[in-house]
Amino acid sequence: MMLALSPLAFTTALVAQDAPAAEAPAATRAPAPVWAFETSDVPVDPGYTFGQLPNGMRYVIRQNATPAGTALVRMRIDSGALDETDSERGLSHYLEHMAFNGSKGIPEGEMVKLLEREGLAFGADTNASTGFEAITYMLNLPRNDEALLGTALMLMRETASELTISEDAVARERGVILAERRDRAGFQLRNYEDNAAFLAPGARYTERLPIGTAEVLENATAAQIRALYERTYRPANTVLVVVGDFPVEVVEAAIRERFASWAPAPAPAEPEAGPIDVTAKGLTDIHIDPALPESVTISRLAPWRDDPDTIANRRAAALRSLGYAIINRRLARLARGADAPFRSAGFGTADIFEDARITSLSINSADGEWNKGVLAAVREVNQALTFGFTQVEVDEQLANRRTALENAVKSADTRGNNVFVGAALALAGNERVPVTPEWQLAEFERLAPEMTPQALWEAVREDAAPLAEPLIRFTGRTSPEGGEVALRSAFGEGMALAITAPVDNGPLAFAYTDFGTPGTVVSDTVEPLLDLRQIRFDNGVRLTIRKTDVRKDRIGVTLAVDGGDLMNTREAPLATYLTAALPSGGLGKHSQDEITSVLAGRSVGFDLNSSTDAFTTSVITTPRDLTLQLQVMAATLTDPGYRAEGVERFRKNIDNFFNTLDSTPGRALAAASGGILSDNDPRFTLQPREAFFALDYEQLRSAIGDRLANGAIEVALVGDLDEEAAIAAVASTLGALPKREAAFNPRSDNRDRSFTTTRGERVLTHTGEPDQALLQWHWPTTDDSDHGETLRLDLLSRIVRLELTDRLREELGQAYSPSAGSQPSHYYPGYGVFIISASVAADQRAATQAAVDALIADLRASPLDADVIERARKPYLEDYNNALKDLGGWIRLASRAQSEPERLERFKATPAVMAAITPEDIHQTALKYLDPAGAVAFTVIPEAAATAATAD
Repeated sequence: MMLALSPLAFTTALVAQDAPAAEAPAATRAPAPVWAFETSDVPVDPGYTFGQLPNGMRYVIRQNATPAGTALVRMRIDSGALDETDSERGLSHYLEHMAFNGSKGIPEGEMVKLLEREGLAFGADTNASTGFEAITYMLNLPRNDEALLGTALMLMRETASELTISEDAVARERGVILAERRDRAGFQLRNYEDNAAFLAPGARYTERLPIGTAEVLENATAAQIRALYERTYRPANTVLVVVGDFPVEVVEAAIRERFASWAPAPAPAEPEAGPIDVTAKGLTDIHIDPALPESVTISRLAPWRDDPDTIANRRAAALRSLGYAIINRRLARLARGADAPFRSAGFGTADIFEDARITSLSINSADGEWNKGVLAAVREVNQALTFGFTQVEVDEQLANRRTALENAVKSADTRGNNVFVGAALALAGNERVPVTPEWQLAEFERLAPEMTPQALWEAVREDAAPLAEPLIRFTGRTSPEGGEVALRSAFGEGMALAITAPVDNGPLAFAYTDFGTPGTVVSDTVEPLLDLRQIRFDNGVRLTIRKTDVRKDRIGVTLAVDGGDLMNTREAPLATYLTAALPSGGLGKHSQDEITSVLAGRSVGFDLNSSTDAFTTSVITTPRDLTLQLQVMAATLTDPGYRAEGVERFRKNIDNFFNTLDSTPGRALAAASGGILSDNDPRFTLQPREAFFALDYEQLRSAIGDRLANGAIEVALVGDLDEEAAIAAVASTLGALPKREAAFNPRSDNRDRSFTTTRGERVLTHTGEPDQALLQWHWPTTDDSDHGETLRLDLLSRIVRLELTDRLREELGQAYSPSAGSQPSHYYPGYGVFIISASVAADQRAATQAAVDALIADLRASPLDADVIERARKPYLEDYNNALKDLGGWIRLASRAQSEPERLERFKATPAVMAAITPEDIHQTALKYLDPAGAVAFTVIPEAAATAATAD
């Protein structure tokens, strides 16, 4: 039923009426609450429709048109890995896989194909996830036609109660499940397991990882999986969410039609996650792994608090969240300063399910610097908890929070479907009431006068568990000198360091507001394909504007300055490498940390990156902050700070990067493949560690300083803007700079990129898991100058992905997520690569190789079935149809619309060119590029296996 009035409120109204005494007991019995907002004083957002079928299944519907003509469908089963018995560990996830392996209405192997024909790509639009407490099925609908909605709900209904779970299907899927388990294994998972065992030894959740145990997965039967299915997939345990561009009554009728016949059954009992000993203290854990960076975590446990979602509890949470934010702001300041004691640090309190709360201080340091980091971080937190906060610190956080809420109100009408889905699932899973942005802002303003330094300080002190006699956990590549004793001594020493009350130095003002006389527009035209307004200022700066309300109150801003990686040469292959670290050096008049304070409460970004032919930045701002955003960009070009602390921060990460180069198959391949494929061209080959340590800002200034001062500039503004005000903002900032070069430098001499002539197998090794291997094939192709050829290669790669999924995943059960892709270069004439990749078991490389060889042979032998091509093409065309329904698509097209106008022509031509591709075209493309003898075939195997093979 629709919940225009909650059952509790309705019952209260009945009780208020006069009634015979004999009927009073029945009239006063209130039904059990269906939704958390029924027992909360937090006002639920009225834009949702909430309902419950007679069988107990609940649903949430929201009509929304951002992006227009699309919808998201989610089905949440409120049971996950915690619901498993000892003999079922991993079967919730196994069951999730079985949802794609046949039901009473959909033959095995047809569900994904059916969706692909409708334009949903497997993985991107069709997916599911299993966690400790829930399984969620996800469909992203690219169109809002009712037939597609009916198909989506039919598939969800089949998943809910009609799965066949045949013994044959279970056996076929076993290899995929084990492959996924193998791929997820590694140093990060071991680190998680060790941490969980340290914090909560014997707790149920530590023994219920969703991926399961090998013993259970290798022996699971259809009967076991079906028993779990029937016990947990029940209407009363299910919430269906549909958000998108459909009338509510249409969706509600379709849900009732599909799900009303699902036989009712009670939901299973809530499982336990604990027990967790919240009194534990004084314990120490040292976890060593050659792939782990150095870190120390200092924690204390406390009893869990049942804080239902009420206005009072939200206010308390707001106070302490701002207090924690101030402490973390102080820690970030230390990390950004000169001689920083750590790479990063964080302090906060969180729940461990409903069994405990944990307050933790985490310190991530450069190798060998853990003691220095612990002393500084412990002192900083101790000082904050002892002396509290300043008004300036509070004002900064209030400004950030107020701006976020005000922005949310102004853009409320164009919130994306995913925002509403997230809120609906938070209601279903965490009993968090979805509210309107307007209410959130009003509630914040009501509370703001009470958000004093004293109130925030007291809120954090009340919430955080005292860190006396803490649990201390160290991770790293080598044990800390002095071991457990040294770790505990460092904590004690940090607590004993002298502390003082914070000093309020007052607010800062941005120092860059005058860039000279505003520029004059010398050209103002509109290009005909996408109605982009194209402007040129007298100093040479080019501006492209496109007004669109796909996102209200949002403006996408991109900046491109001539330069980029094409400035790297064989003699200086790392010339532009430090560009991304330039913002860490701040501006001439502000350090990076000061900029954070200056920009508090403003929707402004501060960064710079190096792309192939330009130095770039891309941000989303608001009409109110557009001028400030452009001032920051202009200041970045005219007065970069080049402070030494930026280089220090960069160098603290170099050792960790190099120490983990071979820690997984993927990292080992990434480190070596560039040099192999380019015949060791230094521009595309990983340089030695010493070369990175040699980089500094003086070298960077010498390399790019002239480009920042004189290089051609192209700016794009897309979104909910006033065109004349936007032009004026650019004129007063980038348009006011001294004259720039008129065009981007072609750098023709540096656009050569070769693909090695040495083909065949290359064996690499990794030091990760002993059963993991990675196979990857690279074929040379061509650049993107021929749009038709580019699309044919793209479609071929999508077809190969479909075939790899069928052959490696479904038939062989060898690979969890094989992939393929085409990468034609836009910048290097004649250069492109076609890549096939598969992570497999180390002892199953031959079978994978044979399957890929057979696929290539089939592609080259004759045209494929037209259905395969359509299943690959349809999702591409649906993505194209939705490309300009959000800012991202407009930004990509506008960002270089003047310097590369051919991109616009190609975009308009794409549907016709893609639709015209035939099976024979794909056959000829495979013949042209996928020569079995023409690939570089990488085989990445465990180091131990390579050693054994050499010995044999």
